[in-house]
Amino acid sequence: MRAKEWTTRIYLTEDGDETRARAVLTTQDSWRDDTPRLVGRGTARRNPVDRTVPEIGDELAAGRALEDLAIRLHDVAADDIVQLAGPADAAGGR
Repeated sequence: MRAKEWTTRIYLTEDGDETRARAVLTTQDSWRDDTPRLVGRGTARRNPVDRTVPEIGDELAAGRALEDLAIRLHDVAADDIVQLAGPADAAGGR
């Protein structure tokens, strides 16, 4: 059995009451070749009447970026299924 490792890094930036997050998925294949990395994005904005608690903005923005990344990863898998599903031809391809 071969183990695989995928890494997700979350980058957070704050600008006033807005927090932006970028979740970047790197697979083993994307380290070796030009396979594109997947990126999800999310934002959070503090309501001016709320207390300033930066961790809440970080959590919301990161969660939204991860949700966006999950949707994008699902879309890639769905596209792969459409392109590659079904019986292989005699040459071993599709």
